[in-house]
Amino acid sequence: MNKKSLIYIYIIISFIFIQTCCFAQSLAEKKKNIIAVYNSNNLEEAYNMISSITEDERDYELWYLLGNLSQDLSNNTNAEFFLQKSINMNPEFDKAHYNLANIYLKSGKYNKAIGEYKLAIKYKKDFPYYYYNLGCAYIGIKDYKEAKNNFQKAIKLNNKEADFYYNLAFAEKNLNNEKEAKTALEMYNKLKGSEDL
Repeated sequence: MNKKSLIYIYIIISFIFIQTCCFAQSLAEKKKNIIAVYNSNNLEEAYNMISSITEDERDYELWYLLGNLSQDLSNNTNAEFFLQKSINMNPEFDKAHYNLANIYLKSGKYNKAIGEYKLAIKYKKDFPYYYYNLGCAYIGIKDYKEAKNNFQKAIKLNNKEADFYYNLAFAEKNLNNEKEAKTALEMYNKLKGSEDL
């Protein structure tokens, strides 16, 4: 290969690299602007901003944000679809699994919710609300033992959340553990009382 051919190849590679960098920066800038609009509670505008980005350009975070926006705008069918797109692009993205599970939980699809909460926990083991909501899904299928176990895990990670104790009391009561139910309910009342101060 002669010197002229090498220079030509170098120019083409440089051009492609510069175009790629500019695209990545512009997409990053778009995401930053979308998040700012979303955080200012302009949901429709944020939704439209993401919709203006081609599907091929969207990364897992944009699909996730589109899912959240759809859920906020009461369109759970789209939210489910967009969150699944996010998961397909990044199967280890715990937040997408969690939000998809929340949709399933609210719509009474408890077994699907359980599966998604377990995946969220697999990728982020130290977030107490994953365990709490998993416990709520188990209550939905009346598996109070698993519900209890998950509420206890949530409490180990955050022992200041009153609702964790309330639902633990509910699970204990359904397991005929009256003493444990009473103790959990007392803790709930104690924490709720300190919230009012």
